[in-house]
Amino acid sequence: MSEHTEIRTEVAVVGAGPCGVTVANYLGRYGVQAVLIDRSTEIVDYPRAVGMDDECVRSFQGIGLAEEVLADAIRNVSLKMFGADGRCFADIRPATDEYGWPRRNIFMQQLAEATLRTGLERYPQIKPMFGHELDRLEQDGTEVRLHVTGPAGEKLLVRAQYVVAADGGRSTVRGQLGIPLVGDTHPAKWVVIECDNDPLDAPYTGLHCDPRRPYVCVDLPYGYRRWEFQLFPGEDAEAMLRPEKVHELLTGHVPDPRALNIVRARVYTHHSRVAARFLDGRVCLVGDAAHLMPPWAGQGMNTGIRDATNVAWKLAAVVTGRAHPRILSTYDTERRAHARAMVALSDTLGRVLCSTNTWTARTRDALFRGLTVAPQVRDWLLQMRFKPMPRYTEGVVLHGRRPVAKKSAVGRMFVQPKVETADGRSVLLDETLGEWFTLVGYGTDPLVHLDPESRAFWDGIGTRYVTVTESRSGRSRAERPRSGTDSVVLEDLDGTLRDWFAAQPGTVAVIRPDRYVAAMAHAAELGTLSGAFERLLAPRRQPDRHDEQPPRPTAVPATGGAS
Repeated sequence: MSEHTEIRTEVAVVGAGPCGVTVANYLGRYGVQAVLIDRSTEIVDYPRAVGMDDECVRSFQGIGLAEEVLADAIRNVSLKMFGADGRCFADIRPATDEYGWPRRNIFMQQLAEATLRTGLERYPQIKPMFGHELDRLEQDGTEVRLHVTGPAGEKLLVRAQYVVAADGGRSTVRGQLGIPLVGDTHPAKWVVIECDNDPLDAPYTGLHCDPRRPYVCVDLPYGYRRWEFQLFPGEDAEAMLRPEKVHELLTGHVPDPRALNIVRARVYTHHSRVAARFLDGRVCLVGDAAHLMPPWAGQGMNTGIRDATNVAWKLAAVVTGRAHPRILSTYDTERRAHARAMVALSDTLGRVLCSTNTWTARTRDALFRGLTVAPQVRDWLLQMRFKPMPRYTEGVVLHGRRPVAKKSAVGRMFVQPKVETADGRSVLLDETLGEWFTLVGYGTDPLVHLDPESRAFWDGIGTRYVTVTESRSGRSRAERPRSGTDSVVLEDLDGTLRDWFAAQPGTVAVIRPDRYVAAMAHAAELGTLSGAFERLLAPRRQPDRHDEQPPRPTAVPATGGAS
């Protein structure tokens, strides 16, 4: 029996890509102890995700890093689709900012990952373990044991209450748990090329549906540009990475292919697969470990960040005693169906855009041009309303009626307009909501309507209370609306919240930590609603986590193997 080091922690995150590091940042923000394990000591530098949507940026806002990530991104970038004749048949420029951020932002994944890793430095209870490789894991009803090899070959045993597997499409964790990826692998491969001396004046993302060879051209930050070319049957994928073949692919697209400084080139295979389950005992799968999809909707990483944001608050709720462990089952309930929807969207777009049959391609172009004459269809396409928005009909949500009303906001992400604070600052709404549950009342103070027992429950799980009033409803700048309770008072600057609440059956919204609407109620119904939520979460009244665990991940020498 060899000597090894034993590390005890509350959560172990395996994989330090964007999803894993996002989980770790959220756990740090929630005060949870965690280790972050990754076999590599460096950030991977080959071409990966380049599109970041508004929901993703809002998730980064939740860990205080949205502006830092966007500092290396190009905001509000249009997406143009070009037909078989080379003419643009769709110029997608989403104008919506209902979640507080532009819907299309172009970035470079390695820069975003560096920012997210730097963010971990704020949390002493988060221990990065880069250069460490997971060999195997085992779990029982009380913990997960991870057998890990360090950079010098040393053996470690990590004992965690829960594990998040964010270790990519070839997930070691998923493989050891025997969880299958259900779906297909597409036969066509793609060559992805990036240069750092962009020669084109094309500040947009272009999907070129050319049947002779479909390709994508993306304007990236800092003078970089990406090309993605579809390969045909019989073409040798690795041979296509040779300089002469790369220049051949770029011929006709740039003035002088040989003048480009090619910094990255790689061959990719597209997959459309979803794990059979996202939760196995005490292990949760997120990101590429849980689902793989083609890039056409730009939703691979974005879907993974939604996973990370969803699972992080639920794990934190369990280990801090705010909720019963059974709520973890809602991670699978809420996220797997949406991942399947995003894969289906990506598949559909791929079939439409990547046809290599000239007649089919020209028919498609004519159909798109004809359909976009109708204002409603044009708006559906150009504002990206075809993207399936998450809506949770089951999980940590309470719907007042069955079947669920189609227009109900319950289970959907809450809007995020700018509001005005008591000291006159104009800020995005989330900056005022805190990091846990929030009761938001429009024109009513939630605290006034809570009986002592209900108040004790909400206070016990760290809830914040917010009262929204109409803009300029005070007597003057010096006499703004105030609350006689502990509620935060905000003014609805542009009427967005007024209109939102007017369309809903209630004046009080329960907002989850991930900014989804968990329930709606009228003020008089808050007592009943509070009781229902207490039964749903079933929190432990006296969390014992710090009696059982050290204040941060600790390493102690031990002998013998895993028990």
